[in-house]
Amino acid sequence: MKRILFVSGGWDGHKPHEIVTLFSTELTARGCDCVIETTLDVFADVERLKTFDAIFPCWTMDTLTKEQSEGLLAAVRAGVGLAGIHGGMGDAFRGNIDYEWMTGGHFVGHPHVGDYTVNLTSLTSPIVTGLPATFAYRSEQYYMMTDPGINVLANTTYLHEGRACTMPVAWVKMWGEGRVFYSALGHAPEEFTLFPTAKELTLRGVLWAARA
Repeated sequence: MKRILFVSGGWDGHKPHEIVTLFSTELTARGCDCVIETTLDVFADVERLKTFDAIFPCWTMDTLTKEQSEGLLAAVRAGVGLAGIHGGMGDAFRGNIDYEWMTGGHFVGHPHVGDYTVNLTSLTSPIVTGLPATFAYRSEQYYMMTDPGINVLANTTYLHEGRACTMPVAWVKMWGEGRVFYSALGHAPEEFTLFPTAKELTLRGVLWAARA
């Protein structure tokens, strides 16, 4: 049985508790043991973190203490998976360079809010196998700064300031022995009902990140 730690809090605009309830319920139904914490202090307890297979931070715009940051980084490097979505992981701890390096990127803006298309780019990955190669989405379209070493699973075309660029939407990478999954989708919980492919992508990403 996979043990998943959800850490919920931060800016209320991303409805962290609702997001965590949604995904912990879904993963419990898939046979996982899900634990929810509402304090960042859990990150300072490295030995406790190592009892989990994956950590799902859902905590937008806050800061970590030195002990919390070092604990989280060490646990993932030792093999605990890290998986998350949108601002809850991609805009969690601004200015923490090591955290941003571990996650593989960070949010810088969403000049477009509305309709856009998500394209899957790594169709052989178990995270995306069988999912639609493209799907429509409607929400904030995240503009990200990313590590060139990530393995991009999905991208989108971003039209901004008179130019078009290919923007990563979901990716995986390693941090030491730990598997890392991130998806920029999921500003609001209802998006995962309106766009079930985004929900399935996230669930598979969490399960992939959970160590074998």
